[in-house]
Amino acid sequence: MDAVVALTHPLDPLSLAEIGAAVAILKDAKSLPSTVRFPIIRLEEPTKADLAAHRQGGYLPRRAFLLAMDISNGETFEGIVDLSKGEVASYVRLPLNEMPYGQPPVMLCEFETVEGTVKSDPRWIAAVKKRGITDEDIPLIQIDPFSSGYFGHDFEKGKRIVRAVSYWRGDVRDNGYAHPVEGVVAVVDLTANKVVDLHDDEKIIPVPKKKRNYGRESFPETRPDLKPLHIVQPKGTSFSVDGWKVEWQGWSFRIGFTPREGLVIYELGIDDQGRKRPVIFRASVTEMVVPYADPTANHYWKSAFDAGEYGLGRLANCLELGCDCLGQIHYFDVPAADDFGQPFVMKNAICMHEEDYGILWKHYEFRNGIFEVRRSRRLVISFFATVGNYDYGFYWYLYQDGTIQLEAKLTGIIQTAAVADGETYRWGGMVDDNLGGPTHQHFFNVRLHMDVDGGGNTVTEHDFVPRPWGEDNPYGNVFDTKSRVLKSELDSPSVANGETGRYWKVQNPNVTNSVGKAPGYKLVAMPSPVMLAQPESTVAQRGGFAKKHVWVTAFDEKEKYASGDYPNVHAGGDGLPAYVKQNRPIENADLVLWHSFGHTHVCKPEDFPIMPVEYAGFTLKPNGFFAGNIAMNLPTGDNGHSVDNRVQQAGGKPAQSCCSK
Repeated sequence: MDAVVALTHPLDPLSLAEIGAAVAILKDAKSLPSTVRFPIIRLEEPTKADLAAHRQGGYLPRRAFLLAMDISNGETFEGIVDLSKGEVASYVRLPLNEMPYGQPPVMLCEFETVEGTVKSDPRWIAAVKKRGITDEDIPLIQIDPFSSGYFGHDFEKGKRIVRAVSYWRGDVRDNGYAHPVEGVVAVVDLTANKVVDLHDDEKIIPVPKKKRNYGRESFPETRPDLKPLHIVQPKGTSFSVDGWKVEWQGWSFRIGFTPREGLVIYELGIDDQGRKRPVIFRASVTEMVVPYADPTANHYWKSAFDAGEYGLGRLANCLELGCDCLGQIHYFDVPAADDFGQPFVMKNAICMHEEDYGILWKHYEFRNGIFEVRRSRRLVISFFATVGNYDYGFYWYLYQDGTIQLEAKLTGIIQTAAVADGETYRWGGMVDDNLGGPTHQHFFNVRLHMDVDGGGNTVTEHDFVPRPWGEDNPYGNVFDTKSRVLKSELDSPSVANGETGRYWKVQNPNVTNSVGKAPGYKLVAMPSPVMLAQPESTVAQRGGFAKKHVWVTAFDEKEKYASGDYPNVHAGGDGLPAYVKQNRPIENADLVLWHSFGHTHVCKPEDFPIMPVEYAGFTLKPNGFFAGNIAMNLPTGDNGHSVDNRVQQAGGKPAQSCCSK
């Protein structure tokens, strides 16, 4: 085929035309049959070094990555299409039937077939009828296909399977998670399209029938005393957008989007007295895993790797003004492809807006009458993904003082377990009559390809420790900072420690700051658990990244994801634990900082029928990066609507401003 000339920045997502062309080129060159599907189509990104060479005039091809899977036999190929030349650059078959196996992510078109497969299996029909379900009930039964984990069974080895659990519903709008069918689990081979194993507990637990719906019709009487809250920017926003490039308050960056990760931030840098200084070359959430702590049949295998087994980007929501995002919003529509390789637009997949964030800095000096305060404003770049029962929001925040933050917002519906009359749920918390919520953990991993002031970077780890009594500590009040340089990859895996205030700095040792030190950024970890499953368990082997909070690796363009390329039905041992075993030098190097963080959830009644948002995340703060507080030059001034309110409260007389005197 003819080459596709893309008039775009090298990091911009593939356009609809490029997606269509890449699929057509691959189909034509490899004579692909109609049974081929495409779980992943994305930009094959240039590296930092590629872009540097390109800026000096070097040739940079525009390339697409396509994962092509034949659903008739499971054969899967990784293809690279050179759009600049209109040809296939490479096409490699994956050895999915070899240990430790691994499969492409589960596709939506496969989910749609599982329900019919399960409901037509006579063993499943017999099992649910034991629990009081009738033939009339079966059409409304909700079947949830769930990534299966790996436990060494023959039906798992090299196979493309899901496990499926069931929920009773009396109406199509019922919340099925209030009515779990306990003790029945079907294993479905997605390639053979049949149930290859069925678990049917001997103990029969009745299906809970109490309705706990959440549609707005279930709450006809709403709070009458909630007054409108308007976010108004009469002069417009303070950011500018040029295609996928954004500038705001000195910050500049590019936005991207992939089927696995969703939102990607590229080339994040900040203006410092007229000089653009890079901080991060690429940032994204590459994986998350949700292991459950219930050993019974319906739950022990649940450990969804929501990015690698499904795709956070593929499951992104269409965001709605006034609901998901509030204020004056800029939306990014994302070009994407369905399972058949057909291009389409994900409308409003990314939301960007500004919001007030309270006080940025303030001092009230009675001696000379100088009273100064400035309010903080932050830029928010976000997207939401719904993965089965859970909904996850990922919010990147940029602040006017140079701070960077990522916040994951966890909501949606908990997994549930049926509990017999008179019994207490052993493996979590009771959330309603005959209904338990299994204890579980959520772990995210963010990949930060650092670029502090360009060039080589070094990571150091720091702890605050008390100094012993002595001549240099006669009053016992002195404490020190204990520091170590992470010289090689095996030095890096570490756990946060609130008792010692442990933190990490990414510095550029090739540059000197205003006080003669290396400029840097400090990683501040929020209180966060690590995975509590036994180290030898399959979930710990598959999700080893969650055993430590911090990992540092030398950059390798092949090492993209914390759990490895294909965690689905993978036996384990891939990802970060394997990467760091190479023990490459990471001092003054092109390095990647990986941070795992999360939340341990012991379910309670307040989490049902929909869980209020829980938060997890981290912050990167400038540490010796600037010569002073870069937000000192923020203008004074009131928020106009706040002034209006003060006028009203003062009986119509203007209230005196105290933002600056």
